[in-house]
Amino acid sequence: MKLPAQFVERIEGIRAGRIEPAPARDAATVAVLRDHPEHGLQVFMLRRVSSMAFAPGAYVFPGGSVDPRDGDADIAWAGPSPAEWGAAFGAGEKLARELVCAAVRETFEESLILLAGPAETSVVDDTRGDAWEADRQALLARTLSLAEMLDRRGLVLRSDLLRPWAHWITPEVEPKRYDTRFFVAAIPPGQRAGDVSTEADHVTWVRPQDALERARAGEWFLMPPTMATLTELSEYRTVADVLAARRRIETHQPTAEIIDGEPYLVLPPVTGPRDARG
Repeated sequence: MKLPAQFVERIEGIRAGRIEPAPARDAATVAVLRDHPEHGLQVFMLRRVSSMAFAPGAYVFPGGSVDPRDGDADIAWAGPSPAEWGAAFGAGEKLARELVCAAVRETFEESLILLAGPAETSVVDDTRGDAWEADRQALLARTLSLAEMLDRRGLVLRSDLLRPWAHWITPEVEPKRYDTRFFVAAIPPGQRAGDVSTEADHVTWVRPQDALERARAGEWFLMPPTMATLTELSEYRTVADVLAARRRIETHQPTAEIIDGEPYLVLPPVTGPRDARG
């Protein structure tokens, strides 16, 4: 993937030690899925506004950086433990807790989809209305933590509704970097995704194959991790098939190279769904 010409100087500076790569912030993103009666498996995507510092105009899944309060140990929790999530993602228990909470929080902030319920076996069926919007705005302003919101509403975080999918780290050449764990989840019954994110100017449900075709036609801009995830999801027919996949999580980090005087992003090999079937 060719990079803008100005990246040559940055690549050379990092190689020579004149430029220190930016630290990669821990982040989580969730590919929310549904089965459409006519179109089959679809994923919810947002187009980032053109004013964003990172990946303006790109179609992405809901997600964002970890909030330190995402590691609150007092949060009501159902499903795989932070230790189990840590084993899946190669992370410590504290970071794993933060990543799962960030995945749930960011998905609610950007789509109104909430992976939580009043009990360990139930899930909220509607997140629309003024009271929910007030909570969403408070989460965005960081005046309310996810743990505080769930506790006040008597809700339990449903980590069992998520599945680990991938791990991507932004290349060192980028001035803004993320260490992102990718999750997949089905939209809970009764809930509806909303066009609520201030960071997006368009949202849509789309077949993974269609998103890839639009990117190849130059209609959509997809970042490499998003394209890789869509390619993998396109191998499945239903949400149940995706959630049943047993993943072996590998860490992928593209590198930047100068080839014949031009800067290029060199992508790591990603081949197929990489199910870890025994």
